[in-house]
Formats: sequence, structure tokens, C-alpha cells
Amino acid sequence: MKPALLVLAAGMGSRYGGLKQLDSVGPNGETIMDYSVFDAIRGGFGRAVFVIRKDFEDDFRRKVLARYERHIAVETVFQSLDRLPAGFVCPPERTKPWGTNHAVMAGRDAIREPFAVINADDFYGRDSFAVMGKELEGLDAGENAYCMVGFRVGNTLSESGPVARGVCEVDGGGRLLSVVERTAIERVDGRICFRDERGETVYLDDNTPVSMNMWGFTPGYFDFSEAFFREFLRTELNNPKSEYFIPLMVNELAATGRTTVRVLDTASKWFGVTYREDRPGVEAKIRALIRAGEYPERLFGGDTQ
Repeated sequence: MKPALLVLAAGMGSRYGGLKQLDSVGPNGETIMDYSVFDAIRGGFGRAVFVIRKDFEDDFRRKVLARYERHIAVETVFQSLDRLPAGFVCPPERTKPWGTNHAVMAGRDAIREPFAVINADDFYGRDSFAVMGKELEGLDAGENAYCMVGFRVGNTLSESGPVARGVCEVDGGGRLLSVVERTAIERVDGRICFRDERGETVYLDDNTPVSMNMWGFTPGYFDFSEAFFREFLRTELNNPKSEYFIPLMVNELAATGRTTVRVLDTASKWFGVTYREDRPGVEAKIRALIRAGEYPERLFGGDTQ
């Protein structure tokens, strides 16, 4: 069974000021998400499921999904603030989404096979989808063996300023022990570093694996997520800023030994528009990849707009 791709896109409307203003980075209006779907098809994925908000479903189907439908099976599912387990009610003052793992949970009824999770607005690169697709194709849907693409931190920095990354601790067998979010990671005098909780400078090797939210799961992950979300809500329901992130769930599973998470290495260079100033650089990098033969001039056989 070919794996599925779960694309977290529920924040697109708010971040981009509406779907009409989806940032194009390719020569014919392609968005970063277009390149991800194109790479997923080449990586052996059989379906793409998009987590969106219900209020922009019509626009999303007409302006986004129409590009892909002749190339891969597509489906939409919805993330909403009031999608909570029985016994919990969303506080009226809550306006912030419940986080990335809450978005993943929206895919439960649509996904029956091993699946990858990505952000809609991150460029992951062809090799990362090939590596992930191969790993997921070898998994049985009933297993609780997961994986993530560990990007080399030196391949994920912004030229416009410091970034936040999930720095991974990995054992000798390539299994994930923990993911810790670190902020203000940057290259200073040729070395990558950040400051820890005590304000001390910590240096990272360029090849240190970091999470860019590219995960591989099997359907059993939904059961773990639903159970742990209940525990999360018991303490965080009334905290308007609390979010149920994927690394929070994965760290819990790894720490309690209920699953293993294999860290997959990739030579792909991640990039995205962390800062406004990043966009020209992203466009230039994509043009370079097209010149190198990594991508055709036009994705999906025509203009994306």
C-alpha cells in the first residue's frame, strides 16, 4: 500500500491573508506546497490529505486541489477549535488553534495507511520525500514504529536572522530519544550556536539532526494522540496560549517506550519564508534547482494560478 501525505494547511488563510494571496515562489506561480506535492508523487505517495479550515474549503478546492487532482488522489479534512474529546468544551476566549498534533488528529477518519506529516509552507526537497516514502512503504499499517526526517541543521538556517529548530537527541542505533525546541539558532563566526536556559552558548555541529515537522506515522498514532490529548486538556484547557505540538506527543511516546522513532538522514536543504527578506532567496534557490534539472519549469503540466 502506498503511503499517504497529510498536509497541515489549516493556518494558510490567516497567515497569507486569504488564499488569493498564496505566495508564489516558482517561475509560473508555483507555491512551496506545489513542490511538496510534486515531490511526494515522485516519492511514491498515493494520496494527499489536506487539513484545512472549513471556512475556506470552497476556495481551497477550486484554487489549490484542482492543480493536483489529475496527478494524485486528494481529500480534505478539517481542524476546528471545538473538535475536542467528549467531556471537554472549548473556552469562549480561545482563538488560537490547538497546535500541530491537534491538526494531525483531524486526519483520523481519512487515513488507514502509513502516512507522512508536513507543513504546507515548508520546502523539504526531493530527497526527503524519497527517503520518507521508502521508509513508510516498508511499514505495516498495524505497527507502532514511526520515523522522522532529521534535517542537518546547517541545511536549515536563514540568511536573514536566527531561527527556531527542534534539536534531536539520537541514540547509536539512529532512534530518536527527544526533540527539544531551541530558539535563536544562528551561525556566528562560522559556527552554529544557540543559548540554553542558563544563557550559556551551545554549539551544534552542522550535521546535527533537527526536526522540521516532517514525520512518519502509522494509524495507531491517532489512538495515542487522542488519549494524550485528554491528559493535555486536563491541565491546559483554560490556558489560551497552550498548544498540543507533535514533538510533545512524540517525546511522550519515546520516553515511555511505547514506540520507536527512527531518524532518517537527508541531504535535502530545507528552506522557507521565515522572514519577509527570505522570499527572494527562496525564489532564487528554486530557479537554481530547475536549472539543475531537479524540477520542470512548469509543475503539473501548466500554470498553477
